[in-house]
Formats: sequence, structure tokens, C-alpha cells
Amino acid sequence: MDRRSLSPQGQTAHILVEFLEVAVSCIVFLKGFYPAGAFERRRYMNVVVQKARHPQLGNYIHAATSELLPFIQKGLIERVAVIFYDKDHIPVERFVFKLTVSQSHSSTVEENDLEFALRAFLVKLTVAKPLTKSLPPGSSWEITSYFRALPDENNDTKAQMWVPTDTKQWLQPPCITPIKSMSSEPLKLQLYVEHPSPTEPKIKMDTNDVGCE
Repeated sequence: MDRRSLSPQGQTAHILVEFLEVAVSCIVFLKGFYPAGAFERRRYMNVVVQKARHPQLGNYIHAATSELLPFIQKGLIERVAVIFYDKDHIPVERFVFKLTVSQSHSSTVEENDLEFALRAFLVKLTVAKPLTKSLPPGSSWEITSYFRALPDENNDTKAQMWVPTDTKQWLQPPCITPIKSMSSEPLKLQLYVEHPSPTEPKIKMDTNDVGCE
């Protein structure tokens, strides 16, 4: 597809979705959740990254990120998170991409400039391991999106892929460690990692968020 024929929001969304697929794969590799053989070294945006090579893992990451395309383009997505859980499905760590795609921007997107800015996020991820914590035995993970407004499932078949999750929410404000941020038009993006507060009490259930099946 020639992205030059798309709207500024469409151009941005396509680049961002491709970036998210690679970034999520890098995060999962960083956490050591799977054997190193489940990944392969690739070059993306002139950065050496780790891309999932295991079919099921790669398909899940690709499907979960690519299905966000129309919602990112419309400005409906507020955050995309990679959440790691303990054996009781309680979050122990969250990598969060907080994003805003301006719906009023009308100028052509300079793709090289946008890709250069996103490249810096991938570079930061390669050295982010000291900011993370070891996962406990029996842990799991998933990709979760947070919508500013829920899409109409009756008019959008892609919306049917996203369903409410049983993610348990922290009751205290989390400890946030910034990794990288950018602010430009039409995209503003922040990446940070969250951990539960040391004073976190017992966690309750919440079904307001949606995750990819």
C-alpha cells in the first residue's frame, strides 16, 4: 500500500501499528518469558530488534496490534499495554504505550521524521532491562488496549475481536518509570513501565478494559 495516499491519521496509524508489533515482541523478549530460540534478530528502522519467530506467538502479536489500526486512526485508543501477571492473574508489571493521534492535523506526515522518532523508543527498549523486575513462577502475559470510547460492535466487525478482560486493577497509584516520550504532530507517544505500589492492598476485579482474544 502507498501510504502517501492516506490521510495524515491513516499514515500515522499504519506506521504506529507496525512499530507496536515490533516493540511488543521486543518487550516479551526482554522479559525472558520464552526461550531465546522463539525469537530472531531482525533490523527494523535501522535498529537490531528481536522478532517473534514462533508461529503462535508471532501470530498473536501481529493480530493484536494490527487489529488496532482503525481505532488508532480514529483516535479511539488511549493506551496499549503489555501486562505481565503472577499465577493468580494479578499484574506484576505493565509496559504502557500512551498515545494521541490528532484528528485535526491535515498536513502530510513526514514518514522519515516519524520513523526516526519511533526508532528512539526501540533503542531505549534494548537497554530497559534494569528498569524491570523478575517474573514469578507461573506467570502469564497479554496485550490490553484502553479505549477512550468503545467502538460500535454492530457496525464494526473488527471491534468484535476486542472483549472485556478479567484484569485485576491495582488500588493504589502505581510506581511509574518513564522510558521514552515524543510530542509532535499528529502523534504524541509515551512509553513507561508500571509496578504496584509497595503499599498495594488486596486487588479487586475490574472488567472495564478490553484485551485481544
